[in-house]
Amino acid sequence: MKSFPMFIKTTDRRIVIAGGGEQAAQKARLMLKTDAEIVLLADEPDDELQGLVAEGRAAHIKGPITAHSFQGAAMAFIGTGCPGIDASLHAIAKSASVPVNVVDQPHLCDITTPSLVDRDPVVVAIGTEGTAPVLARGIKTQVEQLLDPSLGSFAALAGRMRGAAAMRVPRAQRRAFWRWAFSGAPWQAHKRGAERDAASLLKDAIQAGGAPQTDATGSISLVGAGPGARDLLTLRAVERLQEADIIFYDRLVDTEVLELARRDAERVFVGKVVGASAWPQDRICAVIVAAAKQGKRVVRLKSGDPMLFGRATEELDAAHTAGIPIEVVPGVTAASAAAATLKRPLTSRGETDTVVFSTGQTQPGAQMPDWHSHAKPGTTLAFYMAIGKSAEVASQLISQGLPVSTPITIAVNISKPSQTVLESRLETLAGDIEKHRITGCSILLISLPRKTREQSAAKSDRAQCLKLFEKPASAFYEIQRA
Repeated sequence: MKSFPMFIKTTDRRIVIAGGGEQAAQKARLMLKTDAEIVLLADEPDDELQGLVAEGRAAHIKGPITAHSFQGAAMAFIGTGCPGIDASLHAIAKSASVPVNVVDQPHLCDITTPSLVDRDPVVVAIGTEGTAPVLARGIKTQVEQLLDPSLGSFAALAGRMRGAAAMRVPRAQRRAFWRWAFSGAPWQAHKRGAERDAASLLKDAIQAGGAPQTDATGSISLVGAGPGARDLLTLRAVERLQEADIIFYDRLVDTEVLELARRDAERVFVGKVVGASAWPQDRICAVIVAAAKQGKRVVRLKSGDPMLFGRATEELDAAHTAGIPIEVVPGVTAASAAAATLKRPLTSRGETDTVVFSTGQTQPGAQMPDWHSHAKPGTTLAFYMAIGKSAEVASQLISQGLPVSTPITIAVNISKPSQTVLESRLETLAGDIEKHRITGCSILLISLPRKTREQSAAKSDRAQCLKLFEKPASAFYEIQRA
């Protein structure tokens, strides 16, 4: 290492920033994360910096810059936009024995600013000694995915209880207590948004003199894996995979997504194939509840979004009946992913203001969905699990008046390397699907713009009028009299 990473205390200290433009503003934004007094050395700060001064978040000093300007500061940042002036100010700051960072001049820097993952009071700093800032930002993105956004607030809660724990929990048991706090029921409750429950668990354990002997009750997370690409998972989904003891996953979940899970997490395939389900829903509900009762952190990983055609109701009911804590982590649904891939919004002002999600699958013996009732001007229709019913979908829509030439998009394996997009029409939909051997994870999209229908109606009206004027005058008279 050529630079030693460390944290510098900023409470009741000054940080001096020399410069009044964008470079200085960038450093000011970063230092605003601290509780230091920020001092700006500039004759004419830009609007952003003047705003900080007006809000009382920074002090502004005009006039000549001397060694006294930097005296006693915790650190100094220099960024006037002029390399020559910056070098001169660097020399002045060094004469005041202050650690200095000069923007875009690494050879003049005593200190460098790392990429930060901020979960205050938990802070992760990533540096490359100035050699590869882009790499540091990439690592930051990966670490952001690993750390729950609520980690900082839970760490702050634990910090407020540290004194009480020191008084009531015997020294020999404190490490076990804090291990339980940050990996057991309190942390799990806090992540679910139950901050009050988390605080109560900590207080009760402190009052009892230590962590419970067993944290017997596990938890269940219904996690949306999105359309397939692993980088479309939410940060929370990645965190739950990292924490899971056991993962029950569907056949449509990509193997790349499972690679985000803990290496030692147990993986159980519960994939269901239409018409030949080896894992009926009641069995899936039973095994995830049984695993949670063993104290395990269970992830039920579903493609897309669990709350959209994801059979979430049965699993939520099973968990509630068994008294198991359960949460839902939403995922990117196929219709949204397809719209993004196509760069074709599901809604467009003045054209489509309604989106309908429908399915081509129903329970055995149930009637087919009433698809045609949704086919109205101004509507985008998204059909899930409808490839096998494409002929019925097209037939019903056509029979209710939708033109046979209505465009329909078939989006297959969206966001995966094998993704395919096929443009078809209602009259050729079933044939195109058969011709291209489309099966599996696909979605059908139909857009019925309001303007198109209105314009068609207007053209039809104009055509009727023109036909009237083409008729003999006597015929026109007869129409008027009628």
